[in-house]
Amino acid sequence: MVEHSSSESQSLKKSKNIWLKNKLNSVKVSLYRCLWLSIILLFQIVVLNFVLGAPSKSISINTQILQETVMPLPSLQSNQCQSGMVYVYDLPVMYNKELIDNCHDLDPWHSRCNAVSNDGLGPITAGLSDGMPENLAPAWYWTDMLSSEIIYHARILKHKCRTTEPELATAFYIPFYAGLAVAKYLFTNYTAKERDWHSEMLLKWLQDQPYWKRANGSDHFIMLGRVTWDFRRSNDEDWGSSFIHMPLMKKILRLCIERDQWDHLEIGVPYPTGFHPKSKSDLDQWLNFVQTRKRRSLFTFVGAKRKVKSDFRSILLSHCYNESESCRVVDCAGTRCYDGTWEILEAFLDSDFCLQPRGDTYTRKSMFDCMLAGSIPVFFWKRSIYDQYQWFLTDEPENFSVFIDRKDVRNGVSIKKVLEGYNMEQIRRMREKIIEFIPRFVYSYMGSDETGNKNDAFDLAIDGVLNRFKEEKRSHNAQLKEE
Repeated sequence: MVEHSSSESQSLKKSKNIWLKNKLNSVKVSLYRCLWLSIILLFQIVVLNFVLGAPSKSISINTQILQETVMPLPSLQSNQCQSGMVYVYDLPVMYNKELIDNCHDLDPWHSRCNAVSNDGLGPITAGLSDGMPENLAPAWYWTDMLSSEIIYHARILKHKCRTTEPELATAFYIPFYAGLAVAKYLFTNYTAKERDWHSEMLLKWLQDQPYWKRANGSDHFIMLGRVTWDFRRSNDEDWGSSFIHMPLMKKILRLCIERDQWDHLEIGVPYPTGFHPKSKSDLDQWLNFVQTRKRRSLFTFVGAKRKVKSDFRSILLSHCYNESESCRVVDCAGTRCYDGTWEILEAFLDSDFCLQPRGDTYTRKSMFDCMLAGSIPVFFWKRSIYDQYQWFLTDEPENFSVFIDRKDVRNGVSIKKVLEGYNMEQIRRMREKIIEFIPRFVYSYMGSDETGNKNDAFDLAIDGVLNRFKEEKRSHNAQLKEE
């Protein structure tokens, strides 16, 4: 019995040792598996953080991050949006879409439907003028000079820094087509109340929005599709609406194709031209085309006489006709230049300089058409260029333009002799500066990534607004700390 018990004990002990050894091996396998799973998981998290641009120190599992790998949220702030995000208000349709839908009513004399088509770019041109690269035809549109508010709205909806979460926004965009809203009331016997109606209703709607109250509108901005003077009526008998003078507008930043140079809340942005490049090739081809273009005229003038006393345009037309060997004229009498013609662009392409008197106001779309063709603008009013478009053309107009005081011209100074005073090297340098600016003042086709132009006029405007709001917030916070 004793021997049997001892043998059984030894057998039991041996079995136990085998069990323990197997158990230990099993534990080791489990540990190895856990270790490998941990390494794989860590690697996946690092990759996710790298792809999403997150800081490398943040290595924690987050269900929101996992969701964004499948469908990035619009509010995701990338390294491209260091100055913040922009929120676009979804306004009642009466302030934008309905105005487009009722485009036949925007002008008392003719339809404006072509002008507001294609998200503000207008109809595609039928073709290009002789000598221009044929494959650039799809990049040209008959773009109306007053269509900016439509273009900006369409572009900002696709902007890389747009957020759909207002609590994350640095800036709030108001897509109100103020220019279209007032247009049909400008030329006939409508009352001041009718001209102001859309603007007043919009501001009443806006002041009830929770994010307006966050900063009383000082982080809001708008694009005005007409020059600032169309919104500055000071009494009921004057032209335009009183939109800018309304109390709630006193803090809203305004982008306009012509700004009031004494209003710090207004930013001048380029008039839209007809060229909207769809690829880097489009842009590069055009820049090369205007740089190598052979120019046969010293200067050109595109315009028509005005029925006003001492009309300055009449003086320029007479001067050009008298200097026909040096000056090319496109007389826009009647409606000849209303929708733009290839004759205008050809005149600019064939001339070293283009005369740019003031239009109905101090600026003209023609200025940008002229520079798009690589021609050097000649100004007669300093307010036509100085302190207008610094974000796009810098604040040194003398590097790319010529100024001749209109008073000197009236007193007999010869424009031809002034322009002949510039040698070929000076002309070359000014033209190169203009060609350098072209990508900055054109509006690419719907912000196409294929253009390679990340700083077109729209991008520069929005980046400038975001930077300005960011800096204002930083200064405000610094001031609070000092107090």
